Amino acid sequence: MNIYKQEFKMHFRSVMIWSVSIAALLWVYLSAFSVIGAETDLLNEMMSSFPPELLVAFGMENMDWSTVLGFFPVVFLFAQVCLAIQASNYGFSLVSIEERELTADFLLAKPISRTKILTSKLLAAITSLTITNIVVWIASFVVIEMVSDGAEYDTGALIMVLATIVVFQLFFLSFGMLISLLVKRVRAVTPYSMALAFGMYVLSAFGGMLGDASLEIISPFKHFDPHYILAHLEYDIPLVMISVTVIILSILGSYLLYARRNIASAV
Repeated sequence: MNIYKQEFKMHFRSVMIWSVSIAALLWVYLSAFSVIGAETDLLNEMMSSFPPELLVAFGMENMDWSTVLGFFPVVFLFAQVCLAIQASNYGFSLVSIEERELTADFLLAKPISRTKILTSKLLAAITSLTITNIVVWIASFVVIEMVSDGAEYDTGALIMVLATIVVFQLFFLSFGMLISLLVKRVRAVTPYSMALAFGMYVLSAFGGMLGDASLEIISPFKHFDPHYILAHLEYDIPLVMISVTVIILSILGSYLLYARRNIASAV
């Protein structure tokens, strides 16, 4: 439990920064709806002049600009990128921080198994991500209520979109953790987490632009596409199961690799 508390304490400042930043992003971009909603015809005319591939890449195809939920997917996509980077950061640093700072001797010398160490670290990271998740939920509902100006919207559909955050975060957390254990040493977390988050986004965007489903199928941005969820009021279960499978395999693989890993020490 002490490892859990220490890990959570290490994440706490980062959690506050990410949570406030994403909430501010939602407020800034969703606030634009009060202006955009009044100029729907002009905006649709402007959008029709853009290449269809560009609209697909930024998730703006077949959008209903006249409703707040029609506008929400574009804003949520930016939030997803931030959530992906945050989760990837925690995943890549989960184990690598001791190797990078050569503090593994202190941790591994304790009378505690590696399995319990990794479990405590993983639970602390999940707790941290859950706090950000809760903030995103609250910010989304509060800001949408503010900008909708009393207009009705489908609360259930919004809940379906926000509910995807949990699995979305776990995908990047677990996959980042697995990659960090597959490489010899992670000297800097940021390049890895940025590459993973933006790499998955690019795969989703270019898959849509090129019409190549094989590119999209491995990206959680496609698995939890808010446009699809709001349009069909359901999840694309086969794609969601890909993310769930990756999470399970990544966590199991991480425990196996960590148990056998030759961790560098200060001596």
